[in-house]
Amino acid sequence: MTYFEAIVLGIVQGLTEFLPVSSSGHLELGKVLLGDTSLPQQSMMFTIILHLATALSTLVVFRKDVWQILSGMIGPVHSPEWQFSFKIILSMVPAAAVGVLFSDELERLFDRQILLVGAMLWLTGLLLFIADRAKDTAQDVSYRNAFIIGLAQAIAILPGISRSGATISTSVILGVDRTHAAKFSFLMVVPLILGKIAKDLLDGDLAFDASEISVLSAGFVAAFITGLIACQWMITLVQRAQLRYFSYYCFTVGTLAAAWALLLQ
Repeated sequence: MTYFEAIVLGIVQGLTEFLPVSSSGHLELGKVLLGDTSLPQQSMMFTIILHLATALSTLVVFRKDVWQILSGMIGPVHSPEWQFSFKIILSMVPAAAVGVLFSDELERLFDRQILLVGAMLWLTGLLLFIADRAKDTAQDVSYRNAFIIGLAQAIAILPGISRSGATISTSVILGVDRTHAAKFSFLMVVPLILGKIAKDLLDGDLAFDASEISVLSAGFVAAFITGLIACQWMITLVQRAQLRYFSYYCFTVGTLAAAWALLLQ
């Protein structure tokens, strides 16, 4: 992989991790368009590095909230910070279970499965379209909602389903306040990403070549900087109920991806 390819894919990850158009799907499309010939393990290593970058950008954007949560956890168990932390943990259970039980199967799905990406982008578009028409309320995230949103996040492991799109749409459909929905969606994925990286490192599942450190770093920096911008932009877009425009985008790219995959068969 060249520096140019790494930076382009880093920018793609930084934008699409927060914008509801599927970062995993766009990374797979980007790899195909750029002619990436990495082995599946090497490709997964690069993908994880980019996800780490956007996870860190999330922590930077929500640093005050994260600090309040961490500091509040040393206080009373029934404090708002404790409750929020438990909801985050509860939301992680479905995706963590899927990741542990089906890790090998999932890795094979991230190997240029363009037809699958196209179909799942259509599903993302439908979710966004429905959520955009949902009634705006001022509800907070309940424990029940946290688990349901976690189920949406587990399904969004599939390439082509936007994680932020699935979780934010599910939250809004459940009646959660749009600002709370965006914040919860972005924060709930951070522990999962860090846990996934730790597991893969301990298991030795990632292919790492020391000669690629500089290329990986270029992609990391591009994803981190772009992620900072996209995260704050997405919060504003959710508040303004402008998700339908992203649904049109998902329908268009999903159709093109599916058509391309069928033509290449």
